[in-house]
Amino acid sequence: MNLKKSYLEEYGYKKIITDRNSCLTYLELDFLKLADGDSCTVDEKGKEFSLMILTGKCSVSGEGFSFEEVGNRQNVFDGPAEAVYVGKDTAFTVTAKGGDVKIAIAKAPADKYFAPSYVPVKDIKTKDLGKGSFSRVAAFNLPETVGANLLYIGEFWVEDGNWASYPPHKHDVENMPTEGFLDEIYYFEFDKPQGFGVQMVYSKDGEINEAYKVKTGDMVEVPKGYHPFSVAPGYKNYCLWIMAGKNRGIFCTSEEEHKWVNK
Repeated sequence: MNLKKSYLEEYGYKKIITDRNSCLTYLELDFLKLADGDSCTVDEKGKEFSLMILTGKCSVSGEGFSFEEVGNRQNVFDGPAEAVYVGKDTAFTVTAKGGDVKIAIAKAPADKYFAPSYVPVKDIKTKDLGKGSFSRVAAFNLPETVGANLLYIGEFWVEDGNWASYPPHKHDVENMPTEGFLDEIYYFEFDKPQGFGVQMVYSKDGEINEAYKVKTGDMVEVPKGYHPFSVAPGYKNYCLWIMAGKNRGIFCTSEEEHKWVNK
């Protein structure tokens, strides 16, 4: 089972994780890169979208809405990414402003319509997670407070040999409020071209037991199971985490034998 895919950055609209090449239940992931002044229109029925502005600035508009200045960073280490949500059956046009813009576009099936919304950086909450060698900073860019069907999205940053998603946790069964089923995708970038990390995905039943070397542009799907990550010493990592499920939020359980590290 190969859960790893890669995005080679180039201008245009690229579909990377689709309902045809993925084992995920809900999630798909596209990337869009535009030069200053260029535009792209997206119109797919039956889906909701979240645009994560990885770098650069753009406008996002459609019938009845227009967000004119979206995006706030030169690189993915400049703080949280601004986000735009676009609801079911709603076409939208993205136009780059003031230079290149690079956007990760997450999408999932939608039963209900929610109005388009813009999440500026001032409204994005960040949180220090873990401790010691598994400390990291996380942001919640499209939280449960923003109206949506399934999408729930954030970021984390890890440095110098530290771990994230640790102790190992999973969210692959419906057992609310303890645990909810959510697909997940991790997308990675590093502060140097040679930077790398290791992403594991393994399930209790042994059906999945994978470990991947990941570099900038790589992503790993998490259809189920535990999924800890570690960055190589000497490098800084950025990770965009994208989740989709009927219970939007952090409803997960840690691997029993490793819970003691939090005490």
